[in-house]
Amino acid sequence: MPFQFDHLRTLTTLVDEGTFDAAARRLHVTASAVSQRVRAMEQTAGRVLVQRTNPVRTTAAGDVVLRYARQVLLLDEDASAELRLGERERGRVSVPLAVNADSLATWFLEALADPPADLGAVFEIHREDEEHTTSLLRSGAVMAAVTSTPEAVQGCTVAGLGAMRYHAVCSPGFDREHLGGRADPELLARAPVVNFDRRDDLQDRFLRESPGGEPCGPRHYVPASEDFARAVLLGFGWGVVPEPQCSEHIASGRLVALAPDRPVDVRLYWQRWNLRSPVLDRVSEAVRAGAAERLHPL
Repeated sequence: MPFQFDHLRTLTTLVDEGTFDAAARRLHVTASAVSQRVRAMEQTAGRVLVQRTNPVRTTAAGDVVLRYARQVLLLDEDASAELRLGERERGRVSVPLAVNADSLATWFLEALADPPADLGAVFEIHREDEEHTTSLLRSGAVMAAVTSTPEAVQGCTVAGLGAMRYHAVCSPGFDREHLGGRADPELLARAPVVNFDRRDDLQDRFLRESPGGEPCGPRHYVPASEDFARAVLLGFGWGVVPEPQCSEHIASGRLVALAPDRPVDVRLYWQRWNLRSPVLDRVSEAVRAGAAERLHPL
């Protein structure tokens, strides 16, 4: 469709900023001009693309155009960067990515820091549960995502990264008070537990794989990876904690491993747009290399 280049940039800016006024400030135009450009795109598409909510939201048709807009802008920025390679005024390519909280807290940033400084990219990280990061790919909000979904989203490629390993742990005081020094599934099911949020099922998954373990205990919700691990360390409840966040505490005796021979592994995959982009290619290489060093093999 013959969308104008400035209109494509306006749409992505509007979605990123959330309001017409904020998009106008970033684009150095009036809010009326932003609105007119969006209406022109909707007339071209013959569909409503943006819901005028606060913040704005794209419709199903808007998701398609947004994904197209981001791909066009990425290719344009790639070409501009190559043509101006070595010049001081070289621009920065914006690369939005989606990643789950535990990966973000334990290995992803280190991997993302590996590409050379001359990559010329800036990153916008969207933190989302690994089972839901693919929705951001479908909507066009991100170019690539760490996900637990092995089936490729339409228009994307998928590659295995490795397994994020977790261990069921609790503090020694919690162990004495609630479990009597025994990792009995029935006692564990009735004991207080820490969940990341209401979509977190790792603790329930661990219990269901134990004979007689059906979760029914009181629940704490701590929706931040490092704070979740600290809540378990402080004795709020037991929880399934990423290995990098609990292994040293287990070794020092500050945490008790409830089932050391039965870790919980979450398989992770890298899904990215299926288009040639030097920047996206190098970011993907860095993520895969970092995962190979820091995750368990699939």
